[in-house]
Amino acid sequence: MGKLAVRALRAVLVVVLAGTVCVQALMVWALAADPEDGSLPLTPLRVVTILGLVAVQVAVVCVGRLVGMVRRGTVFSHAAFRYVDGVIGSIVAAALVWFAVTALNAPGQRDDPGVTVIMGGVGVAILGVALIVLLLRMLLVQAVARDVEAARMRAELDEVI
Repeated sequence: MGKLAVRALRAVLVVVLAGTVCVQALMVWALAADPEDGSLPLTPLRVVTILGLVAVQVAVVCVGRLVGMVRRGTVFSHAAFRYVDGVIGSIVAAALVWFAVTALNAPGQRDDPGVTVIMGGVGVAILGVALIVLLLRMLLVQAVARDVEAARMRAELDEVI
């Protein structure tokens, strides 16, 4: 991965992390300061928003750690699995949060249930992204196994020479 790409990705990750922290702080402040007027279930939506942002933050931190491992050339190691698992878990958590938003929004969509169906479809798509990352994790498992095997074979070859 080139230095420019690493710097650009890190800048994006920092902006996303800072933005989510700011929005979380505003949501917590709104929970404490802004009473509901009863027209929308604002408190549950704010809590769900805070939880969704936590999922995004976990993914951002894990991707940042993986970028560091790529830059150092250590991504093909068992330590990378913890971060990939963190990304998968955060995507699944984001899907669950999205389903919660869908459930909170559904009573207001009785006249047009298509919106709820579309939102449910988006949640399924988010779970599909988690499955794609799981597939990539399986590829990482194979790559780590081949890297370990190559190191073993190099050691054997060094003994022979």
